[in-house]
Amino acid sequence: MDYSAQRIYLSTPHMGGEELDYVHDAFQKNWIAPLGENVDGFEEDLQNYTRREHVTAVTSGTAAMHLALIICDVQPGDEVICQSLTFAATANPIKYQGATPIFVDSEAETWNMDPQLLEQTILDRIQQKGEKPKAIIVVHLYGMPAKIDSILKIGQKYDIPVIEDAAEALGASVNGRKCGNFGKLSILSFNGNKIITTSGGGALLGNEEGLISKARFLSTQARDPAPHYQHSELGYNYRMSNIVAGIGRGQIKVLDKHVEKRRSNHNYYFEELNGNWLETGYNDSSSEVGFSRNNETNGIYFLQEPDGYFSNRWLTTILVNPEESGGITREHIRLSLAEQNIECRPLWKPMHQQPLYKDSIYYGNGLSDTLFKYGLCLPSGSNLTEQELSRIVDSIKVCLREYRSQVI
Repeated sequence: MDYSAQRIYLSTPHMGGEELDYVHDAFQKNWIAPLGENVDGFEEDLQNYTRREHVTAVTSGTAAMHLALIICDVQPGDEVICQSLTFAATANPIKYQGATPIFVDSEAETWNMDPQLLEQTILDRIQQKGEKPKAIIVVHLYGMPAKIDSILKIGQKYDIPVIEDAAEALGASVNGRKCGNFGKLSILSFNGNKIITTSGGGALLGNEEGLISKARFLSTQARDPAPHYQHSELGYNYRMSNIVAGIGRGQIKVLDKHVEKRRSNHNYYFEELNGNWLETGYNDSSSEVGFSRNNETNGIYFLQEPDGYFSNRWLTTILVNPEESGGITREHIRLSLAEQNIECRPLWKPMHQQPLYKDSIYYGNGLSDTLFKYGLCLPSGSNLTEQELSRIVDSIKVCLREYRSQVI
């Protein structure tokens, strides 16, 4: 590893400058604990940005997902349909509730839940179990919105609530409608690697006041309105603190700038690496992505935005086809960049491949397996400099040239 070169991380926090003003205000007022002006203000900021009617700020996106499942009355033994290509935090709260995750594969246009497979899954679960799943969890992966309109229609058709995991998609939209504004409930994450951060934190969003009020009640240990501590329901310590919310109030002011910069990063990678757009669809016989054939390609492909879609490009992702790259795989590139002190990661390992969920029911077409096999996330922070971007691209080009020369 080249320790002489400063490390480039995948996605780091990027402060806007006003975060400390809100934090200092909380210190001056000695309002350090949960609740306070910053929490109220941050929730209002999120409402205004996403156009959701109601928001409650919590400790993490995972906490928000857990509350969403509770609000949807998911009970032990129930089945919940979940996108397989996602981070474990999407699926784990299903197990918190003692419920059973049913994993559904992706489609090639957005890499998110396949609506056709979703409907097939619902019909099969009704036939197999005699009852429909309790909820559907769809994810906007890497900031690319899912085919959410189609998924919402299916949820409505079978009267199954849709929970929108927009943890990676704040600032993205479909036909002008912001992610975080779809489904019965939506969740956001403000983890340190997200497009805006509160160091750790999340939010639950919805348009029904009663649902969000219930979640807020549960997130503060479900304390009954009494002068003493009284609890009639099981509650959780999930409320966001006033200090953390202060960071969020400063961060949301620069959200659109962060989106603009991450989209600029993506465009730079695309222009410099001369990739071709990923062809819609996959090869049925081999269950592999249908790469466009081009004699001039270097085997690196990017995901295109469908018409009306606006991705925040939280992370820039590529697919590397070794048949067109001279034998170079995503691992060759990842390890080569690691030697240059540059962090990259494979795409999410699908949930149905995870040891924790190896015995789970899975409805698949093989696409998420292929994306994991060929896919790589490149450094995408909104605070990347031009010099750092150039260093990353040059390192990839060197990897491509040197490996080919060794093979030849």
